[in-house]
Amino acid sequence: MTSPSGALRLGSRRSLLATTQSQMVADDYMRRTGRAVELVGVTTFGDVTKAHLAQLGGTGVFVSALRDKLIDDEIDLAVHSLKDLPTQQDPRFVLAAIPARHDHRDALVSTHKFADLPAGARVGTGSPRRVAMLGALRPDLEYVALRGNADTRIAKVHSGELDAVVLAAAGLGRLGRDAEIAQIFEVEELLPAPGQGALAVECRADRADLIELLRVLDDPGTRSAVTAERALLSALEAGCAAPVGAFAADDGQTLNLTAVVVSIDGREAVRKSAAGSPSEAANLGRLLAAEMIAEGADRLMGEQSH
Repeated sequence: MTSPSGALRLGSRRSLLATTQSQMVADDYMRRTGRAVELVGVTTFGDVTKAHLAQLGGTGVFVSALRDKLIDDEIDLAVHSLKDLPTQQDPRFVLAAIPARHDHRDALVSTHKFADLPAGARVGTGSPRRVAMLGALRPDLEYVALRGNADTRIAKVHSGELDAVVLAAAGLGRLGRDAEIAQIFEVEELLPAPGQGALAVECRADRADLIELLRVLDDPGTRSAVTAERALLSALEAGCAAPVGAFAADDGQTLNLTAVVVSIDGREAVRKSAAGSPSEAANLGRLLAAEMIAEGADRLMGEQSH
């Protein structure tokens, strides 16, 4: 069940960001319970493939190897970036905890603000969502497909290969690289990926003892917000490669959800908002998705796949 030392075994991708995030969760758990947690590095398909994520058929490429380790009882729990998790629930696993979300927004790393980038400037991102939404704001820029960890991407700005890169603000903050942020995009400009900035603590569904132990890490407001965002994404039948943005905020009484689907060229968009009870988070996401589909969101996403 645990390591020989009695510590819980936490499976993590080996990248600096993944291990930093996982260590944050481990430290928080140890602070709250006094119980030791040790990190177990796992190499995933998403870490070794050279293909761009948009070509890999959506989510799951960073997740399956960690889940294999859970099934084989080589680790007790796994920490994922929530936006990497498939929205389709696998009955073998449970999201035992969703800790309080960090910054949900996207950030520009550059020597310029976005509005001040010269026409034709090269902006790197691995996300079709960002390309579509940024392209709607600045169609005069060149958007360059990008892979690699945050250090690799930022280095392309320092070397002059790119004029800017767009990354999740939360990741930059966790890595201590937030001093390099030239601009944070507010959700009115650039809606984040569903679940962006949140982490997921996953374990096997048959580990009732562990599910109970991990509950101390759960943040109810974050859970309801990302539940709505992911239910919307699932109802739209869109993976991480689709140009879908969504953000929900739970103030303790009302859950407010805003979402957008953008055509890949950025010229058309369906954007809608809804509000409801946090206890009805998943239903709120599904209802908003249905309204968006009724206004043509599925057609815009269909164009993405051709």
